[in-house]
Amino acid sequence: MAKKKQPAGTPAIVALTAAGAEFTVHAYEHDPAHPSYGEEAAQAMGVSPERVFKTLIAEVDGALVVAVVPVSGSLDLKALATAVSGKRAAMADPALAERTTGYVRGGISPLGQRKRLRTVLDVSASAHPTICVSAGRRGLEVELPPTTLTTLTSATLSPIARP
Repeated sequence: MAKKKQPAGTPAIVALTAAGAEFTVHAYEHDPAHPSYGEEAAQAMGVSPERVFKTLIAEVDGALVVAVVPVSGSLDLKALATAVSGKRAAMADPALAERTTGYVRGGISPLGQRKRLRTVLDVSASAHPTICVSAGRRGLEVELPPTTLTTLTSATLSPIARP
């Protein structure tokens, strides 16, 4: 996988470039009528949904946490709370998630967020040489090794997804 030089871009692409990371950008035409951003991305790129990960913002004991799980499954909130040594987890208010990360819903990337949040990546990511996550806007994904994502976000690997 060749490193792509990007003169400018989303905060996620800027962060990857600044880190000297190897990554590939995939752009596709976003359909606002599609019921699932992640499934749309997987279909548009011709990638297995198990390799395309969605970025969700949850609140665990009052603190925002980033959860990155495959689009083929869903987030197990109880498992997320356990992963960060918390008691209760709930999905964060979408407006709060957007304000805190600097991204819009459906385009929230785990990389280049306005405020760095604790991040948990589902352990299934380690089964793939590369995974895809949002590059910071709808219709734009970045493909990278899961180890790169873990390193750049200081993520914890934990089983937080349900099939």
